[in-house]
Amino acid sequence: MNLSQLDTLAQDIIIRAGERIKQSLHKEMTITEKSSPSDLVTNIDMETEQFFVKEVSEALPEHRLLGEEGFGDTITDWDGYVWIVDPIDGTTNFINQQRNFCITVGIYKDGVGELGYIYQVMTGELISAIRGQGAYQNGVLLPRLKNVEFEDSLIGVNASWVAPNRHIDHHQVAKLIKRVRGTRSYGSAALEISYVVTGRLDAYFSMRLSAWDVAGGMVIANEVGALCGTLGGGEFDLLKKQPFIIANPALFEELVKDYLIS
Repeated sequence: MNLSQLDTLAQDIIIRAGERIKQSLHKEMTITEKSSPSDLVTNIDMETEQFFVKEVSEALPEHRLLGEEGFGDTITDWDGYVWIVDPIDGTTNFINQQRNFCITVGIYKDGVGELGYIYQVMTGELISAIRGQGAYQNGVLLPRLKNVEFEDSLIGVNASWVAPNRHIDHHQVAKLIKRVRGTRSYGSAALEISYVVTGRLDAYFSMRLSAWDVAGGMVIANEVGALCGTLGGGEFDLLKKQPFIIANPALFEELVKDYLIS
C-alpha cells in the first residue's frame, strides 16, 4: 500500500470514527477520572480507540498502534509503521461543550512522520498532510505560513503559565503576553496546533504533552513551515511526556530563547 492509498484509508477510518462519536452524543456517557479531576476519560474515548485498533489491525495487520487509552500496542521503538492516535483530544470540552475536540492521528514509519491528521468532529474540518506533499484543509492546499511580527501575533496559552510553576519563569511569560496582540486557550492541544498550521494562531505551547497529542500535528506543521519542539528548542521525543511548542517560524527562536527557557 503506497502513501496515497494509506491516506485514503486513514481518512475513511477517521471520518467514520467521527460519525460514531456524533451518534454517541445522544447516549448515556460514563466519565472517569485518570490522574486528576481535569484529566478525564469517557466510554466514548475508549470505544473510539477500540474502533481504530479494530480497523487498523484488520486492514493492516503489520501496522502497530499507540493510543492514549492503552488499547493498542506497547511501543518502545519506532520500527515499521506505527499509528499514533488520540481518539478524543479535548475530552473535557467533549463532556462539557460537545464541541472544540478533535480526533488526531499521526502515522510514522521507522520513526519518521509520514501522514498527519487533525479532525474537528463537530465542524467537519479535516486537516491532513502527507510528508513532502503539502497540507490540506478539507482537500484544499494550505499555504506555507507567512512571517508575523510579535506585536501582531495571537498565541495559545492558558492561565496556568502566569502562575508560579516548575517548568518556566512565569514572569517572562507575563511579559510575552503583554507584548503580543492577544492570547487564546481552547482546551485541546490538537485544536490549537490546527490553528497554528492554518494561521489562526501564531504559536501555542503546553507544559506536558504526549505523542498522541502532537504526532499528527507535527507532520502537518512540517508541510506549512511551522516549527515544533520542546521549550528549550530541542526535538520533541515521542516516547516521553514533555513541554511542547509550535510556532510561526518568525517567532520560534525568540520565543524559546527569550521567554520559555527557564
